[in-house]
Amino acid sequence: MKKPLAVFICSVLILFLLTGCETTQSNALKTPSAAPVAESPADDSAPAPSAEETPVDVPTSKPAQTVTSTVYMTTDISSQGLMDIYKALGREASGNVAVKIHTGEPGGEHYLHPELIGDLVQTVDGTIVECNTAYGGLRASTAMHMQAAEDHGFTGIAEVDIMDADGYMSLPIENGKHLTEDRVGAHLENYDFVIVLSHFKGHAMGGFGGAIKNMSIGIASSDGKSLIHSAGTATRGLSMSTPQDDFLESMAEAAKAVADYEGENILYINVMNNLSIDCDCDSSPAAPTMADIGILASLDPVALDQACVDLVYAAPDGEDLIARMEAKDGIHTLEFGEEIGLGSRTYELVSIDD
Repeated sequence: MKKPLAVFICSVLILFLLTGCETTQSNALKTPSAAPVAESPADDSAPAPSAEETPVDVPTSKPAQTVTSTVYMTTDISSQGLMDIYKALGREASGNVAVKIHTGEPGGEHYLHPELIGDLVQTVDGTIVECNTAYGGLRASTAMHMQAAEDHGFTGIAEVDIMDADGYMSLPIENGKHLTEDRVGAHLENYDFVIVLSHFKGHAMGGFGGAIKNMSIGIASSDGKSLIHSAGTATRGLSMSTPQDDFLESMAEAAKAVADYEGENILYINVMNNLSIDCDCDSSPAAPTMADIGILASLDPVALDQACVDLVYAAPDGEDLIARMEAKDGIHTLEFGEEIGLGSRTYELVSIDD
């Protein structure tokens, strides 16, 4: 389906989502009472909600009985909220842990700041990882990128590794529609576990950026980014003439290559604050025109991004971001991601708030 549901739902939806109020079944939230959640195929990789957690179904592209993935949510956008959402996933990051963030193009201020992510990064003894850009700017070389990371405070909370400082490693993509390989930063092989910690927001080319964008373009080396943007035809530049859906599908293919490579040694967290229509790669992003929403997490990147998209549509003030997503057909990334087995667009949303 090319257009997400629930455009008409007003601000009451988010209040209902978090308080467990019950509405009608059509395009509405439904919070089970003492009765168990309706039986449905479950994602074996996702932990079952505890007695303290409230399972909530939100409008998705498929009926509730086909829910397969769990997405956790808190409205507490704080260091403690981030720790709580990480713990809710039930998958411990261990070994040499990479925390993939967006360091933010100098000039912009919407990236996830060190004071928000520091406790989580330090708790898992993580290394903040990034890769250089393909479009120029002030993060196009390792030296400039490290300077940006220092200026934005990231070197003050953890080690920072620009993973393509020594080139790329190739991850195979079997039966790809556009890509035969995903070129990622060569240092990725040094890590045992990856936390994909993403700032969900708009994106000038992809419509929106969340977990899939952060693990595809974000983990790709500079020339790997070009491969994605060109749908496999170039290793330099952004190939602005690439058909839009080819680019979106290439992002999903690259994300699946990373997910397949990591197996169960990966998890995904999206922070829905500073909801600009522009990416953190923009040195002068548009000011947000909608309120912050919360932090979401899942073991399924497609379900996670779909839940964030649905919450934007459900918000009373999401018009600008919705227009950006629709102008770039952003939902097609999730449609194709589901088609190739990256994840499921149907999900169960579980609030971890008291």
